[in-house]
Amino acid sequence: MTLRFSPYFSVFSVLNSFPIAVQAMTDNEITHQIIGAAIEVHKRLGPGLLESAYEECLAHELRSRNLSVDRQRGIPVVYKDVKLECGYRLDLLVEGRIVVELKSIESLGPTHEAIILTYLRLSGHHVGLLINFNVPVLKDGVRRFIV
Repeated sequence: MTLRFSPYFSVFSVLNSFPIAVQAMTDNEITHQIIGAAIEVHKRLGPGLLESAYEECLAHELRSRNLSVDRQRGIPVVYKDVKLECGYRLDLLVEGRIVVELKSIESLGPTHEAIILTYLRLSGHHVGLLINFNVPVLKDGVRRFIV
């Protein structure tokens, strides 16, 4: 059995009943962890697989680093005060606040940047990562967005 502690709450020591303060991670620390996990996945798998394979492996790697991960979270479009489910989905939402859009394509372009900016706007989140795994060196396939 593995225990998982959220960085948002105080944890009480079982042995001595003294509270132990656990500090929440900053957005920079979370994105650093996400990029490190993506590099680990890319090192082991290399380029050329389907996006879904990278998504599954990255979610597993992030969870192994004790980060919470939601996969394929739906985002509604609000039109005239009505929430409409239009099929928009975040690939990953890490720690409830970092949007991660994954690609496995020849190159990233303005359309892909527009997509993640739209996801950030629709979801109300402020920080996102666009990661393309189909590159020889992963650092060349990572872009960070802040709105």
